[in-house]
Amino acid sequence: MVECSGSCSHDSGVTGPSPLVIVQPETVLRWHRQGFRLYWTWKSSEQKLGRPLIAPAVRDLIRNMSQTNPLWGAQRIHGELFKLDIHLSQAKVSKYMIRNRKLPSQSWWTFLNNHLPDLVSIGFFTVPTATFRVLYVFLVWSHERRSVLHFAITDHSMAQWTAQQMVEAFLYETALRYVLRNRDRIDGREFKRRVVRMGIEQVCPAPRSPWQNPYVERLIRSVRRECLDHLVILKASYLHRILRIYLAYYHGCRTHLSLNKDAYKDEGKSHLHGKDQSHPSGWGPSSPIYSTSSMSTRCTFEGDG
Repeated sequence: MVECSGSCSHDSGVTGPSPLVIVQPETVLRWHRQGFRLYWTWKSSEQKLGRPLIAPAVRDLIRNMSQTNPLWGAQRIHGELFKLDIHLSQAKVSKYMIRNRKLPSQSWWTFLNNHLPDLVSIGFFTVPTATFRVLYVFLVWSHERRSVLHFAITDHSMAQWTAQQMVEAFLYETALRYVLRNRDRIDGREFKRRVVRMGIEQVCPAPRSPWQNPYVERLIRSVRRECLDHLVILKASYLHRILRIYLAYYHGCRTHLSLNKDAYKDEGKSHLHGKDQSHPSGWGPSSPIYSTSSMSTRCTFEGDG
C-alpha cells in the first residue's frame, strides 16, 4: 500500500487537504500503543500511587532517635513513636534509621553523670582563731545535689571523730557507694573500718594532687575568699554560726558558673537547715562584711546562734 498525503485535485477544480490518509498497519498499531500509554498516564495522575509519604519531621525524628540511642532497635523506636501518637510500620521505621557499624563510646560527661548519684567527696581545711588556735572544718559534698550534706568543726582532729561525722552525715538517708577523699592522716584506720562497714568504697587521688578532688577544693576556696578571709574567728561556736549562714547563702541565692550563672533550682531551701533561708539576714553583697568603710567596726550577723 502507498501512503498518500497532501493536496488532491478534484473535478471541481478546488485544491485542498485530503480527507483520507492511507497508512501502514504498523503505524496504526503504534498509534494505539502510544494512545494507550497516554491514556493511563493521564488516568493515574489523578491519584497518588504507593504508600503515603512520611513527613520530613518524622524522618528526622527517627534518625535523631537512632543516632542518640545507638542501642535502640527498630522495635524500640517504633514503640516510642507509638506513644507519641505517630503510627508507622516497623519496616518503615527500620528504613529511615541510621545504621551504626560500631557502637560509639559514651562521652566522659555521660560516664561521670551516671556515677554522680553514688559519689560524695570529703575534705578538711583549717581556720586560725584570734587566740592562735587551729580549728578543723570537715565537709561532706554531694556531687548529685552539688551541695554540702554535712559539716562539722573540731580543734582535735582524730580518725574516730571523722568516722563519726560520716555516720552523722547519712543518718536519715542511705549511704552512697563511693567517697572521694584526700590522702590525709586524719583518715586513719578507724575511719577506714567505719566506712567499710557502711558499705562505702574509698577512692583516693594520687599523692599531692588535691586538684583531683576539685569540687571540695573549689568550695573551700569560695568559703575562704568570700567569707573567712574577711573575719577574725573568735571560737568554734562562732565559726559554726558563720558557716551555717554562709552555706545557706551558698545554697540559696549565690550564682554558679556551672548553672549558667544561676542559683540552684531549689532556691530558698538549704540542705543543712531544711527551712527557708533564701536571703539569710546579715549575709550577701549588702552585708556589712562587704562594706570597706565599716569593716573594722561592723561585722554583726543575725542568724542561728
